[in-house]
Amino acid sequence: MAERVQQPPAKRLCCRPGFGATCRQGQRAAGAPCGGSAATQGESSRTQSPETLLDIAARKVAEKWPFQRVEERFERIPEPVQRRIVYWSFPRSEREICMYSSFNTGGEEIGSSGESSDETRLPFRRGIALLESGCVDNVLQVGFHLSGTVREPATSSEPELVCNVSVSFDRCKITSVTCSCGNKDIFYCAHVVALSLYRVRKPEQVKLRLPISETLFQMNRDQLQKFVQYLITVHHTEVLPTAQKLADEILSQNSEINQVHGAPDPTAGASVDDENCWHLDEEQVQEQVKLFLSQGGYHGSGKQLNLLFSKVREMLKMRDSNGARMLSLITEQFMGDPRLALWRQQGTTMTDKYRQLWDELGALWMCIVLNPHCKPEQKGFWLRQLRRWNGVDVCPLEDGNHGSELTNLTNALPQGPPGNPDSLTRPHRTVFTRAIEACDLHWQDPHLQHIITEDHYAYYCYHDNLNSSLFDARGWPLWHEHVPTACARVDALRSHGYPKEALRLAIAIINTLRRQQQKQLELFRTHKKELLHRGVTSITNLEGWVGHPLDPIGTLFSTLMEMGRSSEDGATLDLSGRRTENPVISAQRFLEEGESFVALAVETALIGLGQQRVMPDGLYAQEKVCRNEEQLLARLQEVDLDDTLMKIFRKQATFFLEAGPYSGLGEILYRESVPMHTFAKYLFTSLLPHDAELAYRIALRAMRLPVLESTAPSGDLSRPHHIVSVVPNRYPRWFTLSHIESQQCELASTMLTAAKGDACKLQTVLETIQKNIHSSSHIFKLAQDAFKIATLMESLPDITLLKVSLELGLQVMRMTLSTLNWRRREMVRWLVTCATEVGVFALDSIMQSWFTLFTPTEATSVVASTVMSNSTIVRLHLDCHQQENLSNSARTLALQCAMKDPQNCALSALTLCEKDHIAFETAYQIVLDAAATGMNYTQLFTIARYMEHRGYPMRAYKLATLAMTHLNLSYNQDTHPAINDVLWACALSHSLGKNELAAVIPLVVKSVKCATVLSDILRRCTLTTPGMVALHSRRNSGKLMSLDKAPLRQLLDATIGAYINTTHSRLTHISPRHYSEFIEFLSKARETFLMAHDGHIQFTQFIDNLKQIYKGKKKLMMLVRERFG
Repeated sequence: MAERVQQPPAKRLCCRPGFGATCRQGQRAAGAPCGGSAATQGESSRTQSPETLLDIAARKVAEKWPFQRVEERFERIPEPVQRRIVYWSFPRSEREICMYSSFNTGGEEIGSSGESSDETRLPFRRGIALLESGCVDNVLQVGFHLSGTVREPATSSEPELVCNVSVSFDRCKITSVTCSCGNKDIFYCAHVVALSLYRVRKPEQVKLRLPISETLFQMNRDQLQKFVQYLITVHHTEVLPTAQKLADEILSQNSEINQVHGAPDPTAGASVDDENCWHLDEEQVQEQVKLFLSQGGYHGSGKQLNLLFSKVREMLKMRDSNGARMLSLITEQFMGDPRLALWRQQGTTMTDKYRQLWDELGALWMCIVLNPHCKPEQKGFWLRQLRRWNGVDVCPLEDGNHGSELTNLTNALPQGPPGNPDSLTRPHRTVFTRAIEACDLHWQDPHLQHIITEDHYAYYCYHDNLNSSLFDARGWPLWHEHVPTACARVDALRSHGYPKEALRLAIAIINTLRRQQQKQLELFRTHKKELLHRGVTSITNLEGWVGHPLDPIGTLFSTLMEMGRSSEDGATLDLSGRRTENPVISAQRFLEEGESFVALAVETALIGLGQQRVMPDGLYAQEKVCRNEEQLLARLQEVDLDDTLMKIFRKQATFFLEAGPYSGLGEILYRESVPMHTFAKYLFTSLLPHDAELAYRIALRAMRLPVLESTAPSGDLSRPHHIVSVVPNRYPRWFTLSHIESQQCELASTMLTAAKGDACKLQTVLETIQKNIHSSSHIFKLAQDAFKIATLMESLPDITLLKVSLELGLQVMRMTLSTLNWRRREMVRWLVTCATEVGVFALDSIMQSWFTLFTPTEATSVVASTVMSNSTIVRLHLDCHQQENLSNSARTLALQCAMKDPQNCALSALTLCEKDHIAFETAYQIVLDAAATGMNYTQLFTIARYMEHRGYPMRAYKLATLAMTHLNLSYNQDTHPAINDVLWACALSHSLGKNELAAVIPLVVKSVKCATVLSDILRRCTLTTPGMVALHSRRNSGKLMSLDKAPLRQLLDATIGAYINTTHSRLTHISPRHYSEFIEFLSKARETFLMAHDGHIQFTQFIDNLKQIYKGKKKLMMLVRERFG
């Protein structure tokens, strides 16, 4: 708490007895009535002898009556009576002190023997340590005021600190605290804890005095004067100005202080009008919440806020009125969060963790307004608050960013003919809407009162009511109410400290759900043929229980599991750590013979999870459905399944399969129902060791995902996988679809693992996967999983499972053949590996039908290449004949691919066919046929180089000349990647002979316009004699080719012409920074000109022509003259 050093103001005015009640009016405004405390529950007497009648009476008066009322009732109260009332007015339990000084519950604090490092830093733990180390001194109780000093021992970094602590109390509640330590926090500091626990644990060692006004009354005038003068002397620097001011006012007859009888007494206890509740520093609550919100989820702020919510629940459980008060303060800060307006303005959503905090806020208000013993004026006050918050524009909506289509809280869902969900659309509902609606609920219903009061049903026989909707056939009570609303009542009873009542109502609700299940099953069986024949249905539950804002199934499950855990040992620890007898064992009479609370909790969870319900709108609502389901399943997995629970599993699983539209696993499934994959996986793994047939029926039925079906499947409507689609071609906005498909994949993988070794079941699972899974990536994952499972351990692989893996892989290939998938190459490689593991027949099969599985490129570069690799041959243990057959299949595949896609497959086909002359010649002919039309120069040059490398220079030459016909190099493409290929082609032609060179040069002249490339080719051709390099590098004698004769004359002229054209092109847009580069270019041009017989004259004329045409570029022409004259 924010603890102030100054003393608190006096509660009320006190005067001499005999002035009457008019002189006892308090100065504080009356607050809201406060609920009683359960502080006395943990009390234990420390005396060995029976209590006196005085102590018993004084204790009861101290708990319930304000001291002012006692004074008004009696003219004079004997001093011994006053002392005992004052003595018993201090809290006698450590429970509340712990609650107001730590986040953790009292039971965890006091009852635990071990202390973690976090626990030792809590104020309550530190206060106990200070008390036990003797750091509390000078403890004095004056009336209803306790004071003392607490010494904080010195540490290595801090000196010793002595804190002055004072505590005011009333009716066993601490009403104000002050401490000189200056600590500011929501909770009491360790020094307040130490002083308070000293008074609780060592009451006989505390000096006790009556209220100071009583002591002053016993003094005469001289004593009073001496008292005041000594007080002023001791504290003259602090109180002298105040004392003089008061003296002046008292001596002034018209002063305000003389208009009222009596004087304030801070030790005299509370006024009748004072609010009787524990001290809660409202300012610090607001500041801390504001700070946590400003941190935006960082530094553990979300955890701190959740701890605050837990503290509110703890207060409610102890029936402390500060619970509602604290929640109001928290809500005000939440509503004032500036991010709400910012998100609304930007159209963005709040974070998921922040959204969950708002959900908890709404749920807590639901608990508060459903308090069964709250007064009408309290509920009216809360309703006004909730409506005010609800009316704020930025108030978060219940389902995130979309309007809700859920029915009103107090209305049960229709069970009659199906309606149109859109007709139920309601205005946007905020997080407070349900709490506002709950304000209309009451607890006065006679049947409801019968349920939550004593266990009288076990003693009565209801022969007249056996057919009534209020009781089942056994005479046990039922409660027909909107299920989430009924469960909200259970949560409210638990939250407000009524565990037995909550348990009774929870059992009545569950018995009602059981009966409803049975009626649904009977109804479907009666109309099954009609429903299946019509082939149309609507969802039976628009409002699912799992993922619901009120979490009804979670509430019932928690209520029963808590009772189950406490009933196992017959006793429990209260919050002060004391062992008490279990108060709810008597509720066992509401259970079946041999049944337990745990079994009932498990059955409840199964009922909720198996409900067929529509997927809600909006990202947050859909994520909440998934999250809530996973949380519930995680809690179920903590339960050890025995024979009793397995009977429940069998019973519910059978209902799920046979209940038609009422079950998410029924034969008739609404298209937009919440999928059952995650739930079915849990059922499958739980049932498998006990009833494998039932487990597979559940899992196979759950594999459906009709939302991805474009139309309802036609055919035999009596088939168990029949899917009904009301809106056949609409794809709804399922934001969690990716997660749902992953869960579907997990279910399938679990079945594959379990079915290993069973060919029949594997085939059934395979068919289900192929029918229901629509994502190639998930099918590929299943194929990989099956492959891993089949090849596990050192034993022989499971060939049946391997074939399933291969079949799934083939489906992936077909699905992704015509679509883009970044994992496609990985998929192809994996499929070949899988086929290799299956055997040679599988490899041969995929090669025979390659065109339905692979692109030509994939078939040649991956499939055929892998098949013909040495590692594959070794892995398959093939003989020569088998090798040859497999190689022939691979070569046939390569040739087919080359014909279909010569551009990308021709080279691979040639490579694969190298060892088969006929196949190689066929591949080469395919290349020649495609060269004229379908192949570009890059591909042809690549194949030409390959031919030269393989020792076919003439074929390489032919392909190079074909490539040249497709090439076109402009004057400025002097860095084109094809230049090296052109140079190689010319070198190849030159090496073959004069005729070949003469044939290729016209092609070069036609295709290449780049002067530097042409000049490079020209120089290379003049260095050696054509055909000079023959086999084995032996030189042939011969003359160099003349530049004045064909074909080099044609090349020289083309080169000179290219230089001239390039020069004019460059001069058109030349800038001064390129002048020097241009001069170097002219120098290279001159070298080429001079190779001609009359080259000098041509170059001189060329330069003169430039000077004349570009005389305006004076600086450039000056540089030309300097270099070339």
